[in-house]
Amino acid sequence: MLFQQVDTAVIDGESLPWVPLVPYADKILLKYFKLDPIKGEWIVMMKTPMGVELPKHHHTGTVMVYTIEGKWKYKEHDWVAGPGSIVYETAASSHTFEVVEAGQNGDSVALVQVSGELLFLDDNGNIVASENWKTSLNRYLAYCKQHFIEPKDLTAFN
Repeated sequence: MLFQQVDTAVIDGESLPWVPLVPYADKILLKYFKLDPIKGEWIVMMKTPMGVELPKHHHTGTVMVYTIEGKWKYKEHDWVAGPGSIVYETAASSHTFEVVEAGQNGDSVALVQVSGELLFLDDNGNIVASENWKTSLNRYLAYCKQHFIEPKDLTAFN
């Protein structure tokens, strides 16, 4: 049975590439750890340089962000997340991500766990694009193919 094949696993981050978040923000880099087609969840490390922002977006599910270095915020809020902080976003929240202070390597770095879709919005609040586990998988596979990297099965349960 399948459940008997599921076991504790480790994902070696050093073996995973940093993939640009094209076409939305090519200077934002993502390291995909898990893309779960069953729960619609994706786990990524996000590296963002100073002066770069992610376009306004809406979440259909919850998001949890653990900041490793640098400081960032949402333009729509007055708080700032720094190293060691956790931001928990409720489903149906909308915001614009921006880095406000670079870390030691010149970037903000965070571990992000997303459930559901990330819907990019225009200035009128209309949906112009959608990101989810499947679009993330396609971006990862295309990047690996372009750079002659053997892709890992990020959808596997172990």
